[in-house]
Amino acid sequence: MAHQHIYDAEGKQLCCIAEEKIYTNAGAANFIEEDGCCSTKKHHHDEHDHGHEHSDMDGNIFKLFMPAVISLLLLFAGIAMDHWFPQPWFTGWIRGIWYVVAYIPVGLPVLKEAVESMVKGDVFSEFFLMGIATIGAFAIGEYPEGVAVMLFYSVGEVFQTMAVSRAKSNIKSLLDQRPDEVTILRNNKPQSVKAEAVDIGAIIQLKPGEKLGLDGELLSDSASFNTSALTGESKPDTKNRGETVLAGMINLHTVSQVKVTTAYTDSKLSKILALVQNASSQKAPTELFIRKFAKIYTPIVVFLAIGITFLPALFVADYIFTDWLYRALVFLVISCPCALVISIPLGYFGGIGAASRNGILIKGSNFLDTLARIQNVVMDKTGTMTEGVFSVQEVNFSAESDKEEMLQMINVLESRSTHPVATAIHQYVGDVDHSIELVNTEEIAGHGLKAIVDGKGLLVGNFKLMDKFGIEYDLDVNSIVYTTIAVAYDHKFVGYMTIADNIKADAQLTIDKLKSLGVKSTMLSGDKHTVVDHVAKTLGIPNAFGDLLPEDKVNKIKEIKAQGESVAFVGDGVNDAPVVALSDVGIAMGGLGSDATIETADVVIQDDKPSKIPMAIHIGQQTKKIVWQNIGLAFGVKAIVLILGAGGLATMWEAVFADVGVALLAILNAIRIQRMTF
Repeated sequence: MAHQHIYDAEGKQLCCIAEEKIYTNAGAANFIEEDGCCSTKKHHHDEHDHGHEHSDMDGNIFKLFMPAVISLLLLFAGIAMDHWFPQPWFTGWIRGIWYVVAYIPVGLPVLKEAVESMVKGDVFSEFFLMGIATIGAFAIGEYPEGVAVMLFYSVGEVFQTMAVSRAKSNIKSLLDQRPDEVTILRNNKPQSVKAEAVDIGAIIQLKPGEKLGLDGELLSDSASFNTSALTGESKPDTKNRGETVLAGMINLHTVSQVKVTTAYTDSKLSKILALVQNASSQKAPTELFIRKFAKIYTPIVVFLAIGITFLPALFVADYIFTDWLYRALVFLVISCPCALVISIPLGYFGGIGAASRNGILIKGSNFLDTLARIQNVVMDKTGTMTEGVFSVQEVNFSAESDKEEMLQMINVLESRSTHPVATAIHQYVGDVDHSIELVNTEEIAGHGLKAIVDGKGLLVGNFKLMDKFGIEYDLDVNSIVYTTIAVAYDHKFVGYMTIADNIKADAQLTIDKLKSLGVKSTMLSGDKHTVVDHVAKTLGIPNAFGDLLPEDKVNKIKEIKAQGESVAFVGDGVNDAPVVALSDVGIAMGGLGSDATIETADVVIQDDKPSKIPMAIHIGQQTKKIVWQNIGLAFGVKAIVLILGAGGLATMWEAVFADVGVALLAILNAIRIQRMTF
C-alpha cells in the first residue's frame, strides 16, 4: 500500500502514515516496517537530503514513471511485431526474452516485495497475487498479457502514491510553517540560532514576512500576523504588547520582538502536528473491517483459484489444463483487494486533511465516522455561541453600602478567578487594591466565590449562591435578562451587577447550517435561564437550559442519549470534561488558547468559530459517503468480473480493469474530498 514518511527540517523522521503492511510501488525506494512504524532502509536513509521525502512527488514523477515507461515501450514494440509488423526473427526464445525484459522493470520490485512479505509471514499479499498471476501467464505463453497486468498494476501504484502525497499536503504545509532557525537578540545584537536550541526567556527578533518559530509573548507595542498555519484563515490578526503569539504565525508589517515562553517541542504548532500525524492511528470501524476482511478474503480467492484450475478435471470431459489455469489467473488478478485497501484509508485521511485545512483538528478517522452520524449538537453558551467577552452593564447596590469599597473588595476576590466574568469586573473597576486582605477564599463550582474580608463574609456569584448561604433578597431575578452577579456582605444582600456577552457573528449561520444538515441543536449553560433563553430565541435553538451545575449538564446529556440520539458536545474541553466524556464526540472551541483542550477533545476548532461545527459534521458525512461509494464500486465490479472470469468470459484485460481500473477510480473518488468547498 502507499505510505508516507514525514521528516522535520533536520531529516529526523516525525511520522510514518501507512497501512498495516508497508509496501512500495515499482521503481520507488524501499521501506521496512519496524516496531509498528516504518523506517527507511539504511542505504536510502543515509542518502536523503534536506527536506527530501518519499512523498515529494514534484521532482520525482519522472523517476517514478520511468520503469513503467520502459515496460510500456517494450510491450508496444512486442505487440507490434506480433500483430502489425511481423518480424521473422521475433519467435521462440527471442520473443520470450523480449517480453521478460519488458516485464522486469515493473515486475521485479513487486516480486521482491512478495518474497519479503512471505519471509515476514504474510504469504497472501497483493504482491503474491500479482506475482503468481503474471508468472502463470508467462508459463502458458501469454507473454503480452503477463507484462500488461504488471505494467498497469505498477502504474496504479504510482498514481496511488501520488494521491496519498496530495492527501498529506496539509501536514507538509504545516511543517513548512515551522522555521529551522530564528533570530534572537544577545547583547542587543541579532544572532541566528537553531529554533530547537532557543531557551525559554530568549528574545526573538521577527522581521516582516518571517515566521515565528516558537510560542512567546509579544514585547512590541503591536504587530499583525497571518495565522493561516494555525487557523486555516489568512485574515490578519493584530496582537498587542503582552499577548500570546504562536509558532507558525507570519509577521506582516513591522519588526517585532517576542519573548519565548515555550520550548520548541512544546509549541502549539508541534502539538497540532503531532495530533494530525497521529490521527491515522485512530481507525474508523469501516477501515478496520476492510483490513480484517482482506486478510480472510485474499487466502480464500487463492484457494478458489486452485480449485478453478484443477476441480474441472473431475467434471469436464474436454478439460484442458492451460485453459482453466488461464481462468484461474484471471480470477487472481480480479480478486486483488487494492481498490478497497487503498481508497478507504485514503478517503478518511483526505477527510482529516480537508478538516485541518479549514482549521478543524480531528483526532482520527473514527471521529469522522461518528461526526457523520451526529443527530444532536449540544453546546455551551459562553465562548461557544457567544464571544465570552463580558462587560459590566449596570451596578445596583443598596443605598447604605459604600459602592466604591464594595467594588474594590469584589475586584480583589474576582482576581482569584479566571472566569470571563472576573475579567469583565476587573476591566470595569480597574487595578486591584492589594491592601485588601482575603481569608479562606473558596470557589464553589456552579455558584461563585466566597471569602472573609475584615472578619466578615463576602459572597460574589449567582443567586443560587445566595440561596445556599441563606441570604435573603427582595428581587424578581427572572425579570433581569442579562447575566447577574449577586453580592452579599456580612450576611446581608448588597445588590447585583449585570454583565452582557455578545453573540458571535457566525452563530446564526451555525444553527441554520445544522438545521439544513438535519441535526438538532441544544444549549446547556450555567448562566441564568433568562439569558440562555434570550440567546436561544435569537438564534432559533429549540432546546435551551440555564442555571445548570456541572452535574446537571451530565444528566441532560444522559437524557438525550437515552432517547437514542448520537451527541456531540461543544465546549471548552476542560471545565466540561465530564460532559465531553459522556458525549459521542467532544468538540473544543478555541483550541489555540489551551493545551489541555487539544489533549482532551476529540475535535478542536482552532479559530473559535462555531460555524466550523456544521462544517466538521459535513466533512464527516462526505467522507463516509465517498468511502461507501468506493466499497460499492469495488465489490460490484469485482463480483461481476469474477463470475465472468471463472466462466471463461473475461480475459486478462478485463481483469486489469477490475483491479487497477477500479482502484484508480476509487482513488480519484477518494481525493475528491480534498477539492471540496465546505
